[in-house]
Amino acid sequence: MASNGNVNVAGKGSGVTGGRNGLPKIQTQKRQSGICHDDSSAPVKAQTIDELHSLQKKKSAPTTPLDGVQGAFASLSEEERHKQQLQSISASLASLTRETGPKLVRGDPARRPETPRVAHVPDHYVTPTFASSDSSLKFTHVLYNLSPAELYEQAIKYEKGSFITSSGALATLSGAKTGRSPKDKRVVRDDVTEDELWWGKGSPNIEMDEQTFLVNRERAVDYLNSLEKVFVNDQFLNWDPENRIKVRIVSARAYHSLFMHNMCIRPSPEELENFGTPDFTIYNAGQFPCNRYTHYMTSSTSIDLNLGRREMVILGTQYAGEMKKGLFGVMHYLMPKRQILSLHSGCNMGKDGDVALFFGLSGTGKTTLSTDHNRYLIGDDEHCWSDKGVSNIEGGCYAKCIDLSREKEPDIWNAIKFGTVLENVVFDEHTREVDYLDKSVTENTRAAYPIEYIPNAKIPCVGPHPKNVILLACDAFGVLPPVSKLSLAQTMYHFISGYTALVAGTEEGVKEPRATFSACFGAAFIMLHPTKYAAMLATKMEKHGATGWLVNTGWSGGSYGAGSRMKLAYTRKIIDAIHSGKLLSANYKKTEVFGLEIPTEVEGVPTEILDPVNTWSNKKAYKETLLKLGGLLTVRDLRVHQLSGHFTVRRPYHKMASPENLDNNNYMPQPYKLKHTLTAHKRSISSVRFSDDGNLIATSFADKTARTWSTSDELVGSRTRNLRRLIFIATASDDKTDLAIWDASTGGCVKTLIDGENPPVGFVKLSSNGKFILVGTLDSTLAITGLQNNRFLVLSSMLIDHMAKQLIM
Repeated sequence: MASNGNVNVAGKGSGVTGGRNGLPKIQTQKRQSGICHDDSSAPVKAQTIDELHSLQKKKSAPTTPLDGVQGAFASLSEEERHKQQLQSISASLASLTRETGPKLVRGDPARRPETPRVAHVPDHYVTPTFASSDSSLKFTHVLYNLSPAELYEQAIKYEKGSFITSSGALATLSGAKTGRSPKDKRVVRDDVTEDELWWGKGSPNIEMDEQTFLVNRERAVDYLNSLEKVFVNDQFLNWDPENRIKVRIVSARAYHSLFMHNMCIRPSPEELENFGTPDFTIYNAGQFPCNRYTHYMTSSTSIDLNLGRREMVILGTQYAGEMKKGLFGVMHYLMPKRQILSLHSGCNMGKDGDVALFFGLSGTGKTTLSTDHNRYLIGDDEHCWSDKGVSNIEGGCYAKCIDLSREKEPDIWNAIKFGTVLENVVFDEHTREVDYLDKSVTENTRAAYPIEYIPNAKIPCVGPHPKNVILLACDAFGVLPPVSKLSLAQTMYHFISGYTALVAGTEEGVKEPRATFSACFGAAFIMLHPTKYAAMLATKMEKHGATGWLVNTGWSGGSYGAGSRMKLAYTRKIIDAIHSGKLLSANYKKTEVFGLEIPTEVEGVPTEILDPVNTWSNKKAYKETLLKLGGLLTVRDLRVHQLSGHFTVRRPYHKMASPENLDNNNYMPQPYKLKHTLTAHKRSISSVRFSDDGNLIATSFADKTARTWSTSDELVGSRTRNLRRLIFIATASDDKTDLAIWDASTGGCVKTLIDGENPPVGFVKLSSNGKFILVGTLDSTLAITGLQNNRFLVLSSMLIDHMAKQLIM
């Protein structure tokens, strides 16, 4: 070999001994270093494969001190910041029995260094002050605010059923529960929430006591502490920086961590360094069941909310939507305290700054219609409306995927890429291509992705006051028009009604659409009485000049099973006409029964479908179905709502015995004037009745008051003869003042009746002659009292049927 390192091959006659098989030997010459290199590249800066792997990754920004960072943590070293973060997380995971948190180590337990060079940074941990069980002797590894790539690795390696699809999204399974479990949701009823929240019949808030919550919390925390590792997300809710809420999510699955990474607002490195103590914490131990023998439990699933402790516990369900909607309920409680309206709505904005709100339940098209490539997306599901304008609560979108196609919904289709979570979808085992038509697992297939994945998303997700308020209804009866312009009173009427069809898959056990009514288009999530949200919405719409619209995205030409679903292309044309302002200046006519104003023409939409009666071949069946929906909208006698300082009355539908009785004027909301406010009860009023001879109506509310309203209009049925002054009103509550009798002409309380021997009152009925009151207590006991008596007379079971019949008739 020459001095330049070239190889010399000794041939014949060279004097060099030949190699094996007669071939010449290859001779090499070592360099001065004593190492012979077969290539000319520089050597790798590693001595082992572990060191090589350590060189592959560089430290990320959140763990690196940033120049110019201000705040409590800015002057701390990186090591001290890590320690304080672990202390905060350890406090979150503290067992109430042991009064201390677990030992914590930051990092993946599966990645243990094998060489001293890799482990140059020591682990930080927090040691309990004492050890009362074996669980306190182990370390729990915390995987803190991992990136989507890191969470992909965790899910694919450790969670069965997790795969990367052909588009790059992570497909995963939510287990046995593929939808929310509203019957298993509980809210702690304490001294504060007892008066503030909406309780009782019709309320989504099913109560539990503090002690039971602590039992479930301990069960969840002990389960999480028993694991080798837990995922912790520190994130935000609400893009309005002045009203932002800090949330911490502790979970056992990478799927849940990635889901919340996408759905909540992701903090910047600076914000994460100064995060501090969270305002609210979720403990997701969904893989572990609750104890069904614990008080208030009805199954192995329990979703428990404690507003006083600012905590939420999930047991027995892995469906990620429980976390999202649980936090939405928290915002429904916190924001109205700040005079901010929380809304279950989508929101987008035009290039001229015109904002539109889209109200609707799951499956009505809220996400689809608010995601419009011609407009800026502010958000698809949850928003706040403050004095400054609107802001998105979330940092991502949660779109239904069933029957998804690139042609119909290109923005959502293109958003399903790396970083997106696909829930319960079916895909080809070889190509990993998702079949969005396949319902083998569930119809409630979903995609959760950051809002930045929508090209026209407005970041930050805030906007000015809305110009249009669009109420979406998936009408399973097929009798509502594709679009109607609403007055302010009609908007509140339909907002509180929240009529739609419960679409298959959004809740467990629902296989086909059925009519449902959800106050504020989200009764499952509201915490206060719906009239409070409605009054705030009316005030804001009136103040800022917003127009209300009712858009039917359900069936046309017949009910579900006979007609067909409204074409998305037509609905988009209608929405475009609303945005442009063309529909505001269109010609209108009124419909039967509901008195809705429908346009006679919309560009790009067939004229014949604008009035639903034209799409039905059987006109008699149409009118019968229209009456049926009208009957569902009535609440037995009369329903009254408080709206922006005045009242509107929903007309009773029992007049509509035949199509000949249809009279538009009889079904429009009518205003009434406040006469008296009656205040005596300490808690919400459960029942209110007035004597038959009167020209007033009486109402009860969740604010512990009853009110009387005067009108010269007809009230109930055909009762127009012999109208006289209302004599008495009786109100019932479940507080210490069980029953109150009022003089409606003066608003004065005649007397109160307190009965400590029987359960609280839940029902009250005045006799037609005004002499007796029938009272029903919460243990199903009937009692009778006279207006001059001070005690209840409990009736025997033999007398109940006859006496009750006489009183009610």
